[in-house]
Amino acid sequence: MSEEEPVPVRRRTVLKVATAAGTAAAAGAAVPVTGAAEGATAPAATVPPTVPAGASVEITLSVNGARRRVAVEPRVTLLDALRDRIGLTGTKKGCDRGECGACTVLADGERIKSCLTLAVMRQGSRITTVEGLARGDDLHPVQAAFIRHDAFQCGGCTPGQIMSAVACIAEGHDGSDDEVREWMSGNLCRCAAYQNIVAAVRDAGREMRG
Repeated sequence: MSEEEPVPVRRRTVLKVATAAGTAAAAGAAVPVTGAAEGATAPAATVPPTVPAGASVEITLSVNGARRRVAVEPRVTLLDALRDRIGLTGTKKGCDRGECGACTVLADGERIKSCLTLAVMRQGSRITTVEGLARGDDLHPVQAAFIRHDAFQCGGCTPGQIMSAVACIAEGHDGSDDEVREWMSGNLCRCAAYQNIVAAVRDAGREMRG
């Protein structure tokens, strides 16, 4: 190979270097600089932690109109805080990586996937879960519409579907079947009850607008 020809870089090599660098940085070790003189090393990539590993911090979350004080590690997601610390298990853990929408809740009226946000980042937000929709024995119009239209089968995705539907209607995206499908596309249903879900969303939207 001539000196002018670039040395081929393979994907496997890049991944190995990136993995080694990340591991060394996490351990506080010095990471060799690619292309530097032999024996040269970069400064140690260490970041002083603000909270010791494994330690918990106390936070206050506003959930369904009540302030809840919980102790969580900084890495705990809002989903796990709701389910495991507060005991609101209506919010479901599906894929745990933001793809299925089963963990959808409302934060200040906007739908979010609670598995993708940390609990410590949601202090000060008004969180609403599926448990916070009904008023006593009176179901929310979306909940009632889901029952009328048989918009669920196994029920695994239903809480997230309902929370997303509440936001979808509030956003004004329930004007047609196609519009509902587009704006509810972040919520997956393994039972494929989509036709009934769309009908329930549109029915609830008409009821809520009077």
